[in-house]
Amino acid sequence: MTTAFTFTVKSIRFDENYQPSNNTRTTTNFANLARGESRQQNLRNTLTMMNNRFNSLAHWDNPNADRYSLEIEIVSVDIDVEGNGNTFPTIEILKTHIVDHKNNQRIDGIVGNNFSSYVRDYDFSVLLHEHNKNQTQFSVPKNYGDLHGKIFQSFVNSSTYAERFNKQPVICLSVSTTKTYHRTTNEHPVLGVEYKQDAYSLTDEYFAKMGLEVRYFMPKNSVAPLAFYFRGDLLSDYSHLELIGTISTMESFQRIYRPEIYNANAAAGQCYQPSLKHQDYSLTQIVYDREERSQLAVKQGKFTEEQFIQPYQDILEKWAADYVV
Repeated sequence: MTTAFTFTVKSIRFDENYQPSNNTRTTTNFANLARGESRQQNLRNTLTMMNNRFNSLAHWDNPNADRYSLEIEIVSVDIDVEGNGNTFPTIEILKTHIVDHKNNQRIDGIVGNNFSSYVRDYDFSVLLHEHNKNQTQFSVPKNYGDLHGKIFQSFVNSSTYAERFNKQPVICLSVSTTKTYHRTTNEHPVLGVEYKQDAYSLTDEYFAKMGLEVRYFMPKNSVAPLAFYFRGDLLSDYSHLELIGTISTMESFQRIYRPEIYNANAAAGQCYQPSLKHQDYSLTQIVYDREERSQLAVKQGKFTEEQFIQPYQDILEKWAADYVV
């Protein structure tokens, strides 16, 4: 029988006073915004952008486009491998709450949204890099992503998750710059027009190891499709307001982080290949250091190797071999 790892969950409010905790990955998108001289203005502008986008999508019975606002929690998950109280920061996700000011109601939103993981940093920035260092053709190591995927599924299947969240997670990310996406005739009232890709990206395959399927949708007045990773039925398991909470949160982040794609001045066409070299786009009024983020990913991947992968290697390998999804 596989030994169960213990997970602990903590949360902190993401608002204009947000200060990243010591365990937060400094490459985490929201942590990057919350540093430097512009930190408070960054956070305020980001939240305003999210609320404006939410009200533009939830336009019914909302004549002044001010009925709703979002509250966002940063949820941090730590793992205890040996059961001795020593933990390692494993996953960081976001939980949305929707405030309906007309009905004085606070509505539960989706958990997931952004996805941050030290082990993913290790896999992408250390393991994958080392594997391909002297290769002439790109490839992935054997069992790549298996450990990370099983840790994620172990958490989502745990009593710790069930006690805290009542629905399956949905993660919303940028589409891949290495793939081509084709517009379909399928259109959802909130998610918008569906796109299909020509082949799965490395990220798609990595998230599949986490037990997540992917679909791509471009919401109304968006300029590029978003990738939605989910368990279950994305279109039936969540209300319109829940889906709008995820779209407005994550599209706003992407407009800041990848303006070449999500703040482009022309919308994706019938056949679309995203590119970070695209020149016709607008910048938001929010300061974000993308170069620093990529440099830190390597440092954090090495930190994970030294503090988690190597010390617990035997336990993790045995656990992953025995764990049945």
